[in-house]
Amino acid sequence: MKQLLFFLLFIFCAKGFAQVNPNDTIRVENYPKDSVSTVTPKSEVAVLSDINTANAPAVEMKFNPTKAGLYSAVLPGLGQYYNKKYWKIPIVWGGIGTGIGITLWNQKQYNRYRDAFIAELNGQPHEFSDIPGITADALGRTQDRAKRQRDYAIAVTALVYVLNIVDAVVDAHLYEGRKDPDLALQPAIIYDELAQQNAKTGLKLSYRF
Repeated sequence: MKQLLFFLLFIFCAKGFAQVNPNDTIRVENYPKDSVSTVTPKSEVAVLSDINTANAPAVEMKFNPTKAGLYSAVLPGLGQYYNKKYWKIPIVWGGIGTGIGITLWNQKQYNRYRDAFIAELNGQPHEFSDIPGITADALGRTQDRAKRQRDYAIAVTALVYVLNIVDAVVDAHLYEGRKDPDLALQPAIIYDELAQQNAKTGLKLSYRF
């Protein structure tokens, strides 16, 4: 009888320890291994087409440097418009316009002091006669200064005009080779000369000198 009770107690204890606590379990997901990827690899023809497209010469608009320089000579800023450098047009017009304005203002001042200088030499009244200390020498120096400033303004305006032509010519000339570097690294197809292996994709280094 004692052995039977002991045996039942042993079974009961073993059953109690064998209970699984849901909080202590680890759930393992079993994902299917026979799934098909939705990403389709490119075929050799598609890869070859992409490489040929990358190596194809880019279709660019080319500008004639002679035309650009001629346009800027006829009308400052027109060469920049031809080269599609629209942001340079206000700079050209501003520089030349400012130079012309300063030139005209100094020319007006020169005429004023020149007339007063001649009138002072002839003993005639002029617009500066009422100012004490005005002499022929003072008027002569003032007219010379106005003339010198006028000449400087003319020289600067002419320089801006020439730079406007040079900029248009250089910009049109450089545009042709802007996307044609001497050193280039491009994708290419590597062929086996012995025809023992299939063609492979790779990189091509081009250097021109």
